[in-house]
Order: sequence, then structure tokens, then C-alpha cells
Amino acid sequence: NRIVHKLLTLNQIEFGNNQVNMERFDITEMIRNMVESSKILVEKQEVKIIFDEPETHVWADEFMIEEVVNNYLSNARNHVTDGGIIKVSYCRHGNDVRIKVFNTGDHIPQEDIDKLWVKFYKVDKAHTREYGGNGIGLSIVKAIMESFHQEYGVKNYENGVEFWFTLDASNEVPELMNPGEVK
Repeated sequence: NRIVHKLLTLNQIEFGNNQVNMERFDITEMIRNMVESSKILVEKQEVKIIFDEPETHVWADEFMIEEVVNNYLSNARNHVTDGGIIKVSYCRHGNDVRIKVFNTGDHIPQEDIDKLWVKFYKVDKAHTREYGGNGIGLSIVKAIMESFHQEYGVKNYENGVEFWFTLDASNEVPELMNPGEVK
């Protein structure tokens, strides 16, 4: 049922049939709630989740960004090393904010990086069965971020992997919105 729902969501986004509700909201509060929920899920692994960012408002569809963050946190939980760290952080670039989700663990092979965003692609098919991954989450991230005309990506570090995406954090109404559409 979850897979069918995710596929329907992805299909709607890819074909532009989804209802986008652009609004300015506090992404910090949303992420803080999601991180708190994740803490319960990783207690057995003795994983530490770190999130300590200031209140930050962004322009986006809150429901869709929640989906992006959920997919990134889910990947981090499923691939973090026992006793490791998951860290959610921000960095500002002018009017944009980059939201980053890092986890300690194995690197993603360089030859798989571009394929991660393709529907049903899984780097480690055997490991994915352990946690029920289906290879749809990152393709949903790609579709959402492209519908917002924003960037997203992944980067290997010496001790783990970081997934990221950018959002407009300006105080101005984004150009892709009509002033009448603002909430």
C-alpha cells in the first residue's frame, strides 16, 4: 500500500498534476519534530541525532518538503553505523538555505551517485531488504526539488554521506508564485 501511494505521488509530481501550495513556513520547527520522532527509531542502535539550528523560514510546499526530509532521514537511519551520528544542519548562500542530512557510515560508490535518483534503483539490494526500502524515495525527492526549481544532491565524506537540498529563504515572494497565491 505504501509503495502504491509513493508511486502515485511520484507520478503526480512528475506530470505536474500535483497541487503545490507554496507558502512561507518555519522549516526548523518541522525538522525538529521529525528529528524527535527519529530518535525513538534509532535508540537500539545507540545512534546520536544532532539538530541545533536557528529558526529559519523558507518558501515551499510544506507537505512536499516534509516528504523530502522524511526520505533523507529515513535513508540516514537505515544506513548509519551502530553507535554513529545523524546530523541535520543548514548553511546559507545568499537568499538560499541548504538543508543537509549527514550520517556516519559507508560511502556511496561513485558510479552509483547519479543512479540514486532513478526510480527503483538501489545501491545495495541485499541491505535494502533488511529495512524494506523500495528505491522510490530519492526519485520523489528529485521530482519535488525539480518542481521547485531547486538543487539537491549527495556527497561522500571520509566518515559518511550527506544528502542535501536548497530552498528559497528570502523574505521576498518567489518569482514562480503569483502574489495572489501567497499564504
